[in-house]
Parts: sequence; structure tokens; C-alpha cells
Amino acid sequence: MAVEDYAASLDSIQAARNRIQGQIRVTQVITSSSLDALAGRSLFFKCELFQRGGAFKIRGASNAIFSLSDDQAERGVVTHSSGNHAAALALAAKLRGIPAHIVVPRNAPKCKVENVERYGGKISWCDPSVESREAVCASVKSKTNAVLVHPFNDPQVISGQGTVALEFLEQVPQLDVIIAPISGGGLISGISIAAKAIKPEIKIIAAEPTGADDAARSKAANSVQTNKQTCTIADGLRASLGSLTWPIVRDFVDEVVTVDDSAIIEAMKMCYERLKVVVEPSGAIGLAVVLSDKFRSNPAVKHCTNVGIVLSGGNCDLTGLWESLPN
Repeated sequence: MAVEDYAASLDSIQAARNRIQGQIRVTQVITSSSLDALAGRSLFFKCELFQRGGAFKIRGASNAIFSLSDDQAERGVVTHSSGNHAAALALAAKLRGIPAHIVVPRNAPKCKVENVERYGGKISWCDPSVESREAVCASVKSKTNAVLVHPFNDPQVISGQGTVALEFLEQVPQLDVIIAPISGGGLISGISIAAKAIKPEIKIIAAEPTGADDAARSKAANSVQTNKQTCTIADGLRASLGSLTWPIVRDFVDEVVTVDDSAIIEAMKMCYERLKVVVEPSGAIGLAVVLSDKFRSNPAVKHCTNVGIVLSGGNCDLTGLWESLPN
């Protein structure tokens, strides 16, 4: 399959970078000698939790928003999201001065809902199912005539997310592998297209919870598999692959490695204690993967000594922590 048959290309990702450079931050890369020793490799953490909105999602959302014509922008935008894309689209719309209609599941984390409200997004609630999200979103779109910006199954969103890889490989050109979380596949699709174009020999590893393992099953079956239900603490990783992201994941992602929630929680603790950063479960999963037996014993990455890990977001609901402190 030719590169132009995919939803994104190195050219579209470079164009996205030029388009959004005034709207996003170039996030830093941090290291930890103690985590290097634990992993037996050199680890480089791309801190998207320091991005505007607290996650990488502002990259794709900004690229989609600022790609709209003036006529389209006047209509506003609409999306459905459980958190980070919702906040990112609300923020990007605010930066352009247009309305954003956000369909949010009722079980979305409080901190992420508050982000949407803070950025001026107009919330419509839905049940926590794909069917409900899409139905309510379609209804809002019909009523408002707003432009749909899908959380991941959108070429502009995928291209925007791919700017993570452009920065990462400039900051750490010796990377042998990049590990990023996978859900709908927008982030890892953009990363894999850009990284493989710049450095064809690089390995791309998708990190996925065992309680939402449709990508791993899809890779194994070589066809799209869906989750009838999900069960994971990683609230940002409960979506299934889309029609645009699946071909890229199929052809450019080398492995999908799954880890359970206990490993994700332990990785979060390590991020807090050793990196001194607050990382949400979906953001910590890359560290959980690199420390897993599945990764350690994988012959495909045996000689990969320089490992890039995308800490994709840091929007954690810390209410329980504060409530546990004495008055």
C-alpha cells in the first residue's frame, strides 16, 4: 500500500506542525537513572502531560480547528469524548474564537469535565457507550450544524498527533523504539507514520490495557476486533480502532503489548516517586510496558537500548487523595 493511501503522511504531519506551532508547546524530555537501571535500558520520557490542556490531544484538535475554512469555523465544532480530546477541542475552539459542542459520557473523570467547562465547551451528556456517544453527537450536530471533529478517526487529528514524533526524534535522535498508548489509534498512527518516514528502522510499540485489548486482538487476527465492554483504570484507552487508524496500526505498528491495571498503577507510582510528575493511567502505561516481562523477552526489541516513552497526559482526579489527608 502506498503512503498516500493512508490518512496521514510525513508531509501532512510537517504541515500540521507549521500550522499549530503557535498553539502548542514543544514538550520536554526527561530521564531517570533509577528507572534506566530498573529497565536495563536508557529511557526517555516525552512529557505530553506538560502540554496545553494537560495532554497530547491539543495537537490534533488544534490542527483540525485551524484547518477549517472561515465558513466552516463559523458553524462551530462538535465531538464526543470521555476527557482529554473534549478539553483539547474546547481549548482549540476558544483559541480560534468559535463554539465547541462536547458530548461527554456521564462517567467521565471529574477533572476532565472541569477542563471542558474551563475552556468554554458546551457539554451535552450521554450514556457511557459508543452507541450513546455517537447518537447524541449526531443529534447535536444536526441541531447546530457544527463540524464534526472525531477524537481519532480524522486525518487532521492524526496528522496533529504525529507532531509528537517529529519533536521526539529531534530531541533524542538515537531512539531505537517509541512506546505510546493505543486506544482509537490517533496518537500512535501519527507517531508511527512520522517516525518510520524519518527513521525506517525504528520500532513502534503500542501499549494497551488487558481490559481493553481490541488492538492486540486486531493485530493478531489481521482484522479489526472490537470490545463489547472494557474494564480498565485507563479511562483514556477504552475506545476501539477506527477505519482510518486501523490500516496504519496494521502496517506501521510493530507490536501491541498489553499490561494489566496493577502494572499501570505501579507505573503511575514510579512516575510520581522517581520522575516527580503526575501522570494519568493512560499516560503511565508506556512505562508499565517497558518494565513488563512481555517487553523484556521480546526478541524484536532485544537490541533496542534507547527507548522513547510518551507520557501522554496528566489529567488525574486527585479528589480521593485530598480527601484522605487530615484536616
